[in-house]
Amino acid sequence: MAVIEWIQFLAGAFLLLFGLVIFVIEMIGVFRFKYVLNRMHAAAMGDTLGIGFSLAGLIVMNGWNFTSLKLFFVIVFLWFASPTSSHLIARLEVTTDEEPEKHYQKLAMQDVKAYGAGQEANCAEKLCEEKKAADSVEKLCEEKKAANSVKKLCEEKETADSVKKLCEGKKKNVAAGKEA
Repeated sequence: MAVIEWIQFLAGAFLLLFGLVIFVIEMIGVFRFKYVLNRMHAAAMGDTLGIGFSLAGLIVMNGWNFTSLKLFFVIVFLWFASPTSSHLIARLEVTTDEEPEKHYQKLAMQDVKAYGAGQEANCAEKLCEEKKAADSVEKLCEEKKAANSVKKLCEEKETADSVKKLCEGKKKNVAAGKEA
C-alpha cells in the first residue's frame, strides 16, 4: 500500500510542478510580448493549461473522492470560461484599436487567394530561370507549391522537356502581354 501512495504522490507532484512551469512560461510571455493580443494569448493558454495541470495534480494527490470530483468540475468550468472570456476581450481590443495598421494586417479571402496564386507563379518562374528542370519540378511536386501547369507535369512525370515547353510558353505569354 505504501508503494501506491508514493506513486500517487510522485504523479501528483509531477503534475503540480508541470503546471507551475507553465505558469512561469506564461508570465515570461506576458511580460515579453509588446502587443496586447499576444500577451492575452500567452495568458489565456497559460491559465488553461497551468490551472488544468495543477488541479489534476491535486486530484491525483487527494485520491478519488468527492473533493476530486469538485476539482474536476472546476477544471471543466475553466476550460470553457477562460477561452470564451479571452476571445471576447480580444474581440473588443480589435474593434476598439485606434491604430490597427500598426499592430496587424487585415486580409480578405481574395487577397489570400491572390497571394497563393502569386506564390505559385513565382515558383514556376523561378524554376524556369534556374534551368534546373528535373530537380526543381520534383522538389515543387514534393512541397506541393507548384502552379497548375507544373502540377500537370508532376502528374505526368515528364519533367525536363515539359518544363522547357512551359518556360517557352511563359516567355511567349509575357511577350504577348507587352505587345498588347
